[in-house]
Amino acid sequence: MSSQSGGGAPSAAQVKTERLLNLVLVLLYARRPLAKAQIRRLVPQYGQSASTEAFERMFERDKDELRELGIPLVTEDIDAFHDDEPGYRIHQRDYALPDIAFEPDELAVLGLASRTWAQASLAGPAAQALRKLRAAGVERDTESLIGIEPRLRTAEPAFDAVKDAVVRRVPLTFTYRRPEAAEGAERRVQPWSLVSWHGRWYLNAWDLDREAPRVFRLSRISGTVRRAGRPGSFEVPADHEPRVMVDSMAGSATQPSPAVLRVRVGAGHALRLRARTVGEVDDEWSLVDLDYGDVWSFAEEVAGYGADVVVEQPPELVDAVVERLRGTLAAHGGGGS
Repeated sequence: MSSQSGGGAPSAAQVKTERLLNLVLVLLYARRPLAKAQIRRLVPQYGQSASTEAFERMFERDKDELRELGIPLVTEDIDAFHDDEPGYRIHQRDYALPDIAFEPDELAVLGLASRTWAQASLAGPAAQALRKLRAAGVERDTESLIGIEPRLRTAEPAFDAVKDAVVRRVPLTFTYRRPEAAEGAERRVQPWSLVSWHGRWYLNAWDLDREAPRVFRLSRISGTVRRAGRPGSFEVPADHEPRVMVDSMAGSATQPSPAVLRVRVGAGHALRLRARTVGEVDDEWSLVDLDYGDVWSFAEEVAGYGADVVVEQPPELVDAVVERLRGTLAAHGGGGS
């Protein structure tokens, strides 16, 4: 299995995900337990490792991660005459799920989920899941999706590292810039949950230096997010409610600002749903009046609609969207003017 991307070299998270998928496929379809040397030959990424020691360290980490994800990787004797080296395998009977039947409304939700994650690191698995449903002869109710346009953007560079740390309960260290501060400060946290709230991503965490719960907006994390401990080294409180925490701590600090957008007819349904008023300009355009929080996060959302949305007011939002679009153009080899 190999991945292709039009956006340059794959990220470290993508490389690791592809390696783990290849390992699962090899062990799942092996008729008998495989020795490490065989696995190294069959999984392309292992064959590229610098040395046997490097491969074995990587393989040990991958084994632990698969087991943490609930994948039943087992160790077995290769044969009765060679008990000095174990073999590895995933039994299909333990890995496979029973046949699942979906109601039309449940299929609609699956379709929305796949579209919601269209820009996230889970886009590939979401698309594969839908392809498997189609291959099994399961049809989606596409009519129920008309007019619904979910968008959960994960443009923040910190998203993948924070998401992995939340799933694996790994302490983190990162630089965080508060809106009133000119420079960022280092924060050490135990990540509890990751929440999309009002179009922005937030990390709920326990701040180790302040010894108190805190909420961090991902767009304000700068630089590299670094691990500061081992997986599973802390427990998330049993009574933790992610949305309640974000609403109570981040909500009070967010003062909405008004914006006026020109939206092409038939587009921008998510913006229309949040609008105070929607007026028709002509057969091609509507005028949408709504509130937003962080100007840069909202500019990222608006820029994602391309030519279908034009900012009329305020000027700072116009400038932020133009800067986003120029950055996208420059990243793809275009001019900056």
